[in-house]
Amino acid sequence: MRLDADWMVRADDRILEFLSEEGPHPPSKMENDERIKFGAEYIGRRCRDYLGPHGLVKNLGNGVYAITEDGASYLDGELDVSKIRTRT
Repeated sequence: MRLDADWMVRADDRILEFLSEEGPHPPSKMENDERIKFGAEYIGRRCRDYLGPHGLVKNLGNGVYAITEDGASYLDGELDVSKIRTRT
């Protein structure tokens, strides 16, 4: 069972699942996948403002995001995201 946090929304799981399965991508490519029903601007905001600061994704540059070890642990149900503090 995944242990999410109050700040998380459905899009966050879809983004993390996509990055886990497909590898690093920019939001503009993620929005074209039928599993993610959100626009690039929204996906980018979730990555930049929530998933990144909590260590679940990292920006590789040029707006390309990759899932982190913590992100993979969350997907596997091994990490309680509510216990993670934002990283600056």
